[in-house]
Amino acid sequence: MKYQSKIKQLIKTSKKVILSCCLENGGIVAANSTKSYYPKEAKNYFYIWPRDASFTCIAADILGIKDIQEKFFNWLIERAEGWKETGLFYEKYYPNGLRALNRFQPDQTGMVLFAIWHHFKHDKEKVKKYKRLIINSANGICKTWKKEHFDAITNDLWEERLTFPDLKENFTYSLAACIKGLECANQFFPNKNYTDTENSMKRVLLKAANTKGYFFRSFGDINDERIDASLLGIIWPFEIVSPKTKNLLIKNTINKIEKTLVRNFGVYRYEHDEYDGWMYRTIHRKKGAGFWPLLNFWMSIVLCKMGERKEALKYYNKVLNYIEDNKFIPEQIFENNIQKSISPSCWSHAMFILASKELGYL
Repeated sequence: MKYQSKIKQLIKTSKKVILSCCLENGGIVAANSTKSYYPKEAKNYFYIWPRDASFTCIAADILGIKDIQEKFFNWLIERAEGWKETGLFYEKYYPNGLRALNRFQPDQTGMVLFAIWHHFKHDKEKVKKYKRLIINSANGICKTWKKEHFDAITNDLWEERLTFPDLKENFTYSLAACIKGLECANQFFPNKNYTDTENSMKRVLLKAANTKGYFFRSFGDINDERIDASLLGIIWPFEIVSPKTKNLLIKNTINKIEKTLVRNFGVYRYEHDEYDGWMYRTIHRKKGAGFWPLLNFWMSIVLCKMGERKEALKYYNKVLNYIEDNKFIPEQIFENNIQKSISPSCWSHAMFILASKELGYL
């Protein structure tokens, strides 16, 4: 196979990157900007996003790394500011656990519950140690859900858009993550409230999608019917609709993503994205986004699960074509040599591992 040696090397590199982002206190940062190879012009990502860290924990499960997941779960319990009171995780945290930003991103809590389930799904005795983390988090999601929407302003996973409770708005990705999170919590500690809330969320989500025949960014009294690459999460890992069903909602959504967000097999977050993570004297340059390797890997996972391995490999190999031997996977890849990206990105390397596993390379 053409990329065999590169894949083998990147697996080793990914393991090193993941371990380098794991802190002594259990936190997992999005990128270790203290390293000499971290670009000095790239934005500092020495923060803990529970979502990113959860994907990293799942990748660590696959790699056989066993000593970081529970340390991270302990960090969430002991340090994540506000969780004990609300059961919710917010946008991002400083390594010591203080909130770096106070915006509510529902998917963070849902993704944490999914990572816990993934780690303990074959050891239901050991998971009892984290009963408090699971129940408090699941209860937090349920308490803030008000039949059709959350009772607070929510922020999307890209941190650039908001939904408002008076407009009964929901981000599709955020809602899907919470549905899956409650399903995972319910498997360990059955609770009718989790089931009822999960079903309520799913009805609202599918009702909105069925009005257009595909999933779109956000919905409510005012819809944002544009396409966002995070909609891949509907199919995997949250499986709101199973990829094996050949459901038209899935097919139409993938077609929309490929039509609007893919250029030469590079996957972009959304149309007209300006964020590049490239800084100049504390100012974001915003000279236009590149394609995101983690989204390419995400697409390859989804397509593979849909039985389209040949297409999946095109997205997977697109990133490999840009990565030189013994180099890292950045957050973004640009079609020029000027813009600088966060590199290495822990989430990018985690998604590489997940895609490699799905494609049978691990």
